Amino acid sequence: MKAMDLDLRQFQSQLEQDKPLLVEYWAPWCGYCRRLGPAYEQVAQQYGDDLTVARIDIDQEPALADREGIDLVPTLILYQNGKAAGNLVAPMSKAAIDGFLQAHLPGKEGV
Repeated sequence: MKAMDLDLRQFQSQLEQDKPLLVEYWAPWCGYCRRLGPAYEQVAQQYGDDLTVARIDIDQEPALADREGIDLVPTLILYQNGKAAGNLVAPMSKAAIDGFLQAHLPGKEGV
């Protein structure tokens, strides 16, 4: 599974789903975001059966980014039951994302 790009309407729809939602808030001008991209795609492939992995371009959805308190990109937020369950700002590696997910998703230790 690939990470999907979401707009505000799609984001709202995904929040209503039972599956947890991991969103990377990013911007096309952010070099670090682009470098993290391949690792984030690996996360989508690895965890795609257990959670929805998506991206939101803060330049395209500035009001949503503001509402969600995004100050730095990339910022990852994990949503469960329609609410933010945790965030990770500027992860340094896929391992950092794995650790974040394992801490927030029950039963995902050692995935």
